[in-house]
Amino acid sequence: MKPSRKLPAIRVANSGVVRLKSVPDLPDGNLFIAEVKREVPFPIKRVYFINSLANPRAVRGRHAHRKLEQVIFCVSGSFVLHLDDGRKKQRLRLHEPAIGIRLGPRLWHTMSDFSYDCVILVLAAERYDEKDYIRDYAEFRRLVRR
Repeated sequence: MKPSRKLPAIRVANSGVVRLKSVPDLPDGNLFIAEVKREVPFPIKRVYFINSLANPRAVRGRHAHRKLEQVIFCVSGSFVLHLDDGRKKQRLRLHEPAIGIRLGPRLWHTMSDFSYDCVILVLAAERYDEKDYIRDYAEFRRLVRR
């Protein structure tokens, strides 16, 4: 397993790159390590993953959060992460399991262009709270312009 040649440059606010420690152990697989306050900048209160993304035209996400902070990884396959901070937009292809993107509060995010074998892993700083979601783009735009 080769480490990423270059970390993606993040241009949007409320975001950043998280690199996991990795230990190559081929042919027996690779080990990726995420420790709180080391690689992950917050305590983890929820972990979830998305798989079986067989529809190549599927779009997921389409929301922002008022306060929640998360890190999103593509642990298998690839997908495109679209980020929008209300001023700048950025598109990143995630395909390396050791590279995650921090999704801070008030950052609209959408995922698309999933490979058939795509598996997305998310580490979240809080438990699920529907009141924290901003699901209407016009509302998001109003909130970030304040």
